Amino acid sequence: MKTRFETAFLKAVKKHAAIKKAVQKKVDMIIENPVALGEPLKGNWQGFYSCPVKRNFIIIYLYCEACRKKGDDAVVACSECSHTPDKTIKFVLLGPHDKAYGI
Repeated sequence: MKTRFETAFLKAVKKHAAIKKAVQKKVDMIIENPVALGEPLKGNWQGFYSCPVKRNFIIIYLYCEACRKKGDDAVVACSECSHTPDKTIKFVLLGPHDKAYGI
């Protein structure tokens, strides 16, 4: 499984250093089974998944294989989609639930 961490995700990990260990544990769990652990998102976030870290903190990520199988790749329109292997997870955002979707 290949993983990519977007700049916004990495900045958020630094900003919320107090939960860094919990984030790492959840990232490892997502890598083990990305579809079973995450909740598929809808609307503007179609194609992405969210997974809670702690009470109101979530990770938003994209699993390329699932995105393509569901046809969400046309909606998500990643610039590097054609060059990215199916078995890739892109960790996009980390933050409080109410703020993560507004970024």
